[in-house]
Amino acid sequence: MISFENDYTTGAHPQVLKMLLETNLEAVSGYGSDSYCSSAREKISKACECPEADVYFLIGGTQTNAVVISTLLKSYEGVITAATGHINIHEAGAIEYTGHKVLELPHHNGKIASNELEEYLQRFYADETHEHMVFPGMVYLSHPTEYGTLYAKEELESISAICKKYQILLFLDGARLGYGLASLSTDVTLPDLAKICDVFYIGGTKVGALFGEAVVFTKKNAPSYFITMVKQHGALLAKGRLLGVQFDALFTEELYWKIGRHAIDMAEQLKGMLKEKGYLMPWDSPTNQQYIVLENDQMEKMKSKVKFSFWEKYDETHTIVRFVTSWSTTQDDIDQLKKIL
Repeated sequence: MISFENDYTTGAHPQVLKMLLETNLEAVSGYGSDSYCSSAREKISKACECPEADVYFLIGGTQTNAVVISTLLKSYEGVITAATGHINIHEAGAIEYTGHKVLELPHHNGKIASNELEEYLQRFYADETHEHMVFPGMVYLSHPTEYGTLYAKEELESISAICKKYQILLFLDGARLGYGLASLSTDVTLPDLAKICDVFYIGGTKVGALFGEAVVFTKKNAPSYFITMVKQHGALLAKGRLLGVQFDALFTEELYWKIGRHAIDMAEQLKGMLKEKGYLMPWDSPTNQQYIVLENDQMEKMKSKVKFSFWEKYDETHTIVRFVTSWSTTQDDIDQLKKIL
């Protein structure tokens, strides 16, 4: 059976595993104080063209979102996100578990609109009773979004300007950032994100690592004693070198970008094939996530031959499903899927 279920169903890119094996018997200090974490931080800062960046390594996306959001927000603040945002739908209430409310905005194929964000903030402060309400303290975006869509640079700059106007933070979830940066239609670069965002993270789990996310605070704005608070959340890995080694590998010889480009190449083939065969695609995704509408009986029959993800109901007899490519997707996978479809 072939799998297009997700971009983390296989292990790690061979070059990442090679570096883990080569360094396996070295005795180094723990908790991210080793030379590999230092090297990875330097390489990430250089790639971001942000020498003042503070870089920290955590294990997974939900953990990263919960730690970053809860340590940056004041006790009376919440985080604004699209109604479809990952922190709002697929993280089991992790943000609310930390004591912070998730504040919804309408979504447009997974994205929020800057004018609706400003209208939300205007309404909040125009309410004479707003001191009795949850204050908006941060905007959360994901890039790519849950719909595989991307923000244009102009959209991000507009959202950032509104955040600055209302003195709230802009946090970008980059769990699949490598695929967004490699998209054929993007105009956003890693240095752009470092300039636009207050904090973002570079996802490794879904982009070639066994696990791991690199959090980048871009303006010397990491919370005081952030490592201590990470440990309070149970999120500090004793064998921190495992994270440093992987990101050092990903940011050596542009491996992170090569992984992204390969997945996009596969996704573009997949998209062309789906269109050629006449499948309805409910929205256009320029990334490694592709969505089609299947008749329910057809969907059930297909499950015996290929793995994919349920996304949402289209109507009573049809379902939107998702196919995802990754670093490990092969041409043979694409060719087999073409026969099945």
